Amino acid sequence: MSAKREIAERKGREAEAQAAQWLMQQGWHIVAQRVKTKVGEIDLIARKPGIVAFIEVKWRKRSADLATAIDERRLARVAAAVEMVAHEYVQDGEDITIDVLLLAPGSPPRHIPNAWMP
Repeated sequence: MSAKREIAERKGREAEAQAAQWLMQQGWHIVAQRVKTKVGEIDLIARKPGIVAFIEVKWRKRSADLATAIDERRLARVAAAVEMVAHEYVQDGEDITIDVLLLAPGSPPRHIPNAWMP
């Protein structure tokens, strides 16, 4: 792995930990982190009563760059991964949401519920 890729990987892990902390402060229970499937990875899986959120976390050095941090192609990969594992995390009667959590230094976390609605 290149040094640049290692730094990006470390920043990603730090952002996911920060996102998990923030979500817990909002009343979410973190069920799983970094769930890998053949088609993609789910950064965080969190639960509140009646809902399970599959969350893509994006971190950027500048908050101005967050607007382009996520796109339909990336969300489609997350959605495909969710389809593969949802049955392991979702119980009868619970709703599913695919969310995005955007993080940048000096900016409050930006939670986008239902970012993917096919």
